[in-house]
Amino acid sequence: MRMLRWFCGHTRRDRVRNEVIRDRVGVAPIEEKLTQHRLRWFGHVQRRPPEAPVRNGVLERVDNVKRGRCRPKLTCDESVKRDLKDWNIPKEIALDRSAWRLAINVPEP
Repeated sequence: MRMLRWFCGHTRRDRVRNEVIRDRVGVAPIEEKLTQHRLRWFGHVQRRPPEAPVRNGVLERVDNVKRGRCRPKLTCDESVKRDLKDWNIPKEIALDRSAWRLAINVPEP
């Protein structure tokens, strides 16, 4: 946001909202871009061969570790499942790279 404000010639003191700056420059919302990046990584992992370390569970967290008493942390799998549900994208499309890229694309305004 600092760079975008600099493009527009504003500072934080001008008290111009982030949405106004993003609309003026033509940048998509950050939440959607983060979701797109997370789903792009998910598609990459799904297209890997099953014997790859990412696919066979070497990089997965250990389930027998005792978790704390407070709210459980959001895992990457849970956030990807939520994103797929929110954007109505089936998991099987990830195997076709061109269809996957079209499905997760966030257009710039």
